[in-house]
Amino acid sequence: MTSLKALVLNASLKSSDQLSNTEVLTNEVLDILSKENVETEVIRLADYNISLGISKDMGDGDEWPQIFEKIKEVDILLMGTPIWLGEKSSLATLAMERLNGSSDETNQYGQSVFYNKVAGVVVTGNEDGAKHAATSIIFGLSHLGFVIPPHADAYWVGEAGPGPSYIEGEGQNNSFTKKHVEMLAYNTLHLARMFKENPIPAKGNLLD
Repeated sequence: MTSLKALVLNASLKSSDQLSNTEVLTNEVLDILSKENVETEVIRLADYNISLGISKDMGDGDEWPQIFEKIKEVDILLMGTPIWLGEKSSLATLAMERLNGSSDETNQYGQSVFYNKVAGVVVTGNEDGAKHAATSIIFGLSHLGFVIPPHADAYWVGEAGPGPSYIEGEGQNNSFTKKHVEMLAYNTLHLARMFKENPIPAKGNLLD
C-alpha cells in the first residue's frame, strides 16, 4: 500500500520547551495513524518566525515557506489549536491567512495545490468555543481545496469557566473525546488512501 504522510500544525502559543495540552491530544490522533504506517510530524508554530501577511513568502526572515513546503508534501493536515476567549489561537489564524496566501498555487494538473489532501482539526481548552474554533478552521481549509471527512474534529473542554486543561483534567479518559479522536484519525486515513490511489479528476476545477 502506498505510504502516507501526516502533518500537525500545532498553533499553541507555547514554544516546544513548554508542555502543550494541544500537542498531547493531537498525539493521540497521530498514535493511531502511526500504527497504520503513516509517517507523522508535528510543527509547533510558536517555534518559527512567521510573518504577518497574505503571501507565500513575506521575506526578511519569514520562516513560513519552509513550513509550506512540508504541507505540500503531506496527504493529511491536522490543525491543532487551544481556545482563547472562545476563539482559535492567533497562531491558528495566522496559519490560515498564510495558507490563503497560496490559494492560487496549483498542482501539476492545474488544480489547487491543496487538492487530494485531507484535513481535520483538534481543539483543546478549559472554556467554551471548541465547535466555533473547529468550524472556522474546517471551513477555511475546505475553501482552500482540502477535503474534509465526516467527524473531522476532535476536542476536549472542561466545565464552563476557568478550570483544569486537558492534561490536568485527565481529558484522555473522556469517552466522547476518545471516540472523536478515533473517528478523526480513521476517517482522514480512509480518505487519504482513496485520493492517493484515485485523485480528484482535473475537470471543472482548474484554477489556471
